[in-house]
Amino acid sequence: MIAKTPKSSYADHIKEWEELTAKLAAMAADLPQLELQRTALEKFLAQARDLTLQQADFQASKQKVSVQLRTVMTEGMKVSTALRVNLKQIYGNRNEELVKFGIQPFRGRARKATSTPEPTGGSPSPTPPPTPHPAQ
Repeated sequence: MIAKTPKSSYADHIKEWEELTAKLAAMAADLPQLELQRTALEKFLAQARDLTLQQADFQASKQKVSVQLRTVMTEGMKVSTALRVNLKQIYGNRNEELVKFGIQPFRGRARKATSTPEPTGGSPSPTPPPTPHPAQ
């Protein structure tokens, strides 16, 4: 007898059950003691077929809903952007009232502090040569 590989999908199990119940039905007269189990397996087979069809319908429905959700999200993002722009036009982009709507007002950037002012005009003053440190 050849060992079967483990079943990896529901479809594999369903196919095996179909074959098994068909063979058992053909030999029902020779194996009456297995009739209860065969009919039980046929019921499970029917349920499995029905549920796989439902699963396929749900998958198709999920894909359709995903497309609809993507469309709604895209349109909603456009409208929310337009609302933010309009609020900035109404209040001004620096107004702190924008915080109420979850919009950060423009506050500018902090300027870098300059340590020495740049000389204006003229040529730059010559730099004195570095003084050597005495050797110790």
